[in-house]
This record gives sequence, structure tokens and C-alpha cells, in this order.
Amino acid sequence: MLAVFKRARTEYPRQFWLVLSGMMISSIGGSMIWPFLMVYVSGKLRLDMTATASLMTLSAVSGLIASFVAGPIVDRLGRKWVMVISLILNAVSYVFMSEASTYVHFAVLMTLNGVFNPLYRIGVDAMIADLIPTEKRADAYSLIRMAHNIGVAVGPAIGGYMASISYGIAFDLAALSLFIYGVLIIFFTVETMPKLAPHEKHPVERAGGYGSVLRDSPFMGFVVSTTFMTIAAAIMWILLAVYTKQNFGISEREYGFIPTTNALMVIFFQFAVTLFTKRFPPLWMVALGAFFYTIGTGGVILAQGFWGFWTCMVVLSVGELIMQPTASTYVAGLAPADKRGRYMSLYGLTWNIASGIGPVIGGMLNDNLGPISIWYGGAVFGVISVIGYIVLAMRHKTNQLPESPAVVETA
Repeated sequence: MLAVFKRARTEYPRQFWLVLSGMMISSIGGSMIWPFLMVYVSGKLRLDMTATASLMTLSAVSGLIASFVAGPIVDRLGRKWVMVISLILNAVSYVFMSEASTYVHFAVLMTLNGVFNPLYRIGVDAMIADLIPTEKRADAYSLIRMAHNIGVAVGPAIGGYMASISYGIAFDLAALSLFIYGVLIIFFTVETMPKLAPHEKHPVERAGGYGSVLRDSPFMGFVVSTTFMTIAAAIMWILLAVYTKQNFGISEREYGFIPTTNALMVIFFQFAVTLFTKRFPPLWMVALGAFFYTIGTGGVILAQGFWGFWTCMVVLSVGELIMQPTASTYVAGLAPADKRGRYMSLYGLTWNIASGIGPVIGGMLNDNLGPISIWYGGAVFGVISVIGYIVLAMRHKTNQLPESPAVVETA
């Protein structure tokens, strides 16, 4: 891992390392909040799981709409300022969320949070694709994930402790970290959007320029399968903290080490796993990753205490290590340079859709059939995704990535 890191230091531009550093700063702050947000809301408002999860649906629906708008904006106006706007407005929403006291207050803030979140994700994915040529992207996305997960390794452990003292402090620290990252982007990055010659520019398409993207059947099949997989992942990430506290008495302080384990696995094993997976056709590797996601989510059915839930997260994390950089690299390779924002936008919609559908389905299963039924539902979605990826891999047997060089080099 150290050898790859040292080689990457000289091969990748300085702007890439700035984005990586900022990702780590903002992830520390953000991960102090998100594992415990549903616990915080359900405790403060005394809502059942379905009502609590409906707030995530509001966030997801608004994010879904924002992602469609963000893709063309990122492709036409650039990556940098979209990222800045997202980070700073998210920081503001965290500040107000610490003071919210009614369902309506949380509903408004979660909706705004859903609008702002996709802007950064789409912007940074497109910027990395701009900066890094195809043959180096798998490692680049792995490095970005490592930076994010260093933050996630630190954040939940601190956040769990701070939540036991004051959620307000945790919200304020999260807001501060996002604001700092936004300022770094303003003053120390340059725009990376490719500048096309007049004869290369495409005519305006309907639906915000998504026409040709929606007609890309291999890509759209990939998006559908990823949505099913991500529903299973969303159920795990969003509802597990509430499930373990309500049914097994596991506190925020103790639970914080479960997402921290996920982050540590990414930090220490992502490069080694990526070196293995990039030797094989990406769709088959994504199918393998989805299989581990499914086993990790369904395994909660049998778990009875902290170490059982911890083991399920470890299994799910293996799937994440296999799948996430491979999927991002696959999408970046499919996308033409002038449509990277739109491809990343539709790919990013999978989380918005999943985080809107998954928790509500899980909440309804919990409230009507019993808590354990959440995890049967999650496993079913995972199985559907595995089947979908396998079908895609068999239909597109030559599923290696097209060559797509970087279009920007920064000093």
C-alpha cells in the first residue's frame, strides 16, 4: 500500500491531493452525525421507525431532483463552484438542524440537505475523471475512498462520545469541517471542466441533455442493478443503529465502533483489493461485491449482540471494498468527456433512490411484521442486484473499460 501511495504522489496532480485532504476533513465532521441522525431524531421527536425514516425519504426525493439538475450544471458551468455551494450550504443546514425541535423543522432541513448533498458528489467524481487518465482511475478512486474512510474511522467514534454529551456540539463541528473544506476549494483549486472546440459541442438534448445517457442500455442496466444493491446498503447503514439500540440496548458510544470498523477496513485493505479486482472484468467484480453486501445485510437476521452486528458490517465492508472503486471507474470509463457530470449524476441517483425507499420499507416491515423482517427485506433486494449484475456481465462479455485520457493537468 505504501509503495502505491508513494508512486501516486508523483503521478497525480496537486489538485487531486487537495481534494483528497479536504475529503478527509469533511468526512470526519460529517460522520460524527450521520450514523446517529435517525437515533437523534427518533429520540427527540419520539417517533416510530416509519415516521423517522420518512425524513430520509424527503431528503432522498429532493436529492433525486437535485441530481438531475446538477449533472447538466456540472457539465456546462464547471465542477469547482458546484462543490463549494454544496459544502457551505450543507454546513448551514447542520447548524440549523441542531436547533430543530419539530417534525416540520426536520422535514425542511432534511429536504434542503438532500438538495445540497448530490452537488458535491457529482462535482468531485467528475473532477477526478477530468484529472486522472483511465488507467490510473481505479487507484485514484481508491485513494479518495481511503481519505473519506479515514474521516469515517475517526468521526463516528468521536461522534458517539460527543452525542452522549451534546448533539449540538457534534452538529457544530460537522458544519465547521464542511465550511473549511469549501474555503480550501475556493482559494486553492482551478476549474477542470474540459474545454471543447466549437465543432465538438453537442446540440442541446431534451431532458437536460440526458437523452443519449438514457439510451445507453448497458449503463442504465448497471444503474438499475446498483439501485437494488444500494437499497440493501441503505437499510443497513441507516436503520442498524436504531435497530441495535431499540432491540439490544447498544448505545451510540458503543455502536460508533461498527462504522469505524468499516472505515478502517477501507483504509488498510482498499489498495490491495483494488489491485486484485482490476485484473478482472468489472461487471463480474461488481456482482461479487454485491454478493457480500447481501450476506452482510441478511446476516443481521442471526446476529444477537455487538459482535454479531460487527461481523455483519465486516462482511458488508468486503463487498464495499470490491465494488465501489470498480463501479466508479466503470462509470467514468463509459462516460464521454462532455457528459461525465450527467453519467455521474444518474449513477449518484442510486443512493438517493435507495435512501428514500430502503429505510421506509424497513420501517414499515419493522412496524407491521416485526424488527427482524427488516433484514429479510434487505437480503431480497441484495439478491435481485446480484442477479442483475450477472445478467449484465453475461450479455456484455467484453466489459473492459474504454480508454479515456485525462483532459486537464494542473500544476
